[in-house]
Amino acid sequence: MSTPPTLWTSEDAVAATGGTSRQAWRATGVSIDSRTVAPGDLFVALQGPNFDGHTFVAKAFAAGAVAALVARRPDGVDEGAPLLFCADTLVALENLGRAARARTHAKIIAVTGSVGKTGTKEALICCLAAQAPSYATAGSLNNHWGVPLSLARLPPECKFGVFELGMNHAGEIGPLSRMVRPDVGLITTVVPAHLEFFTSIAAIANAKAELFEGMASGGVAILNRDNDQFARLAGAAARAGLMGVQSFGEAVGADARLVGCTCREDGSDVIVEIDGVHFAYTLSLPGRHWVVNSLGVLLAVRAAGGDLSAAGRTLGVLPAVKGRGVRGRVVAQSGAFTVVDESYNASPAAMEASFQVTGMIPVGVGGRRIAVLGDMLELGALSSSLHGALANPLVACGFDLVFCCGPNMESLYAGLPAHVQGAYAVDAAALTPTVTAAVRGGDVVLVKGSAGSRMGGLVAALSAMDVSRPAKSGEFQPVAAAAAVS
Repeated sequence: MSTPPTLWTSEDAVAATGGTSRQAWRATGVSIDSRTVAPGDLFVALQGPNFDGHTFVAKAFAAGAVAALVARRPDGVDEGAPLLFCADTLVALENLGRAARARTHAKIIAVTGSVGKTGTKEALICCLAAQAPSYATAGSLNNHWGVPLSLARLPPECKFGVFELGMNHAGEIGPLSRMVRPDVGLITTVVPAHLEFFTSIAAIANAKAELFEGMASGGVAILNRDNDQFARLAGAAARAGLMGVQSFGEAVGADARLVGCTCREDGSDVIVEIDGVHFAYTLSLPGRHWVVNSLGVLLAVRAAGGDLSAAGRTLGVLPAVKGRGVRGRVVAQSGAFTVVDESYNASPAAMEASFQVTGMIPVGVGGRRIAVLGDMLELGALSSSLHGALANPLVACGFDLVFCCGPNMESLYAGLPAHVQGAYAVDAAALTPTVTAAVRGGDVVLVKGSAGSRMGGLVAALSAMDVSRPAKSGEFQPVAAAAAVS
């Protein structure tokens, strides 16, 4: 087995952070979570509101960490342990990230947007990694800890890097963008999300436009031309000094213009016009929202110097992302049923997209189309009305039975016809036994809600009903892609 390449030497880390280290070491990775430390990692002891990473340094060493970045000597750690001392471990992690960005020659793409960030980021890394050494943010490490960590993990030899930037307050994306310094900035769309912290959708667009703050004048902004906030975002890009703005969508004038598509339950056939040339490809992930996002992916690949035709081929074999559309088959005692796992996140737009895709999946003999929905969070004063407005789209997409949980979902449940109402509960844990008792062979079951609604536990309970194989808790055998939206 080959040895992983060195990511940080003690000398390089000291130079990047301004810290002190009495021992020489070489790290092949960086971690901030002692539960997932891999042998060879540099463990960074961050301090959060509810924990102190210094408490877990000894555990990180036991798991194979070669060094730890600390602000003080942790309890239970030997005097001679390989420690990198810095006054503030978060600042030190940010400086590691900046140093990694400074030493790379990779073309860097940053992705943000109200929905579709993670799925678009994953599509981009699939397309680029098929062409050259590439790296991307793992999962959704898109905040003030996740972005510097992701940068610090960037291998020097990469040709492409893809980073996801997230926010729920104004002023959060700007500092992240200045750290990442993207060559290409892609905003998927701007729709109602995080309204608890914003006065309007225009204010959300302004916060997303902070992406341009870290981009040089030669950078390229890629925007959804069909979105109501396109002009606002394009204007912000111009004011930031960006010379290049490219757009995607159905609108006339889009640089990647959707000419036609045929949507199926297992994907889509797409025709796009780019530079006056029609370009056809198959997309392995179903849903019109994915068709539109794939246009942005193609423009970003081209702007970063990748091969457009090769990217089109890769779009035909994209896998769904865990918690964002993985479709699995569960063989229960009552018969086999399908689960569409959308448990990671939710917004009104993402909910409707999931309804539409799940509505295309054929049910089995005697089966029903079932939605199990948890609260969409951070929607502020409009939360009740935004939840309630989903009742009609649910029925229109052919759902036979709906289960809901959470205080906000009560308004949606109350607006459903009586024959569609399955059950309502205060939270996912309380709803779980009702759902597992109700499902039967032939059913298609969509599970969706914001991460804070903890719908993942319900998916785990459904997967645990599988009697056909010994399965890990919370996992099922994926059989196809579904609606990857976030």
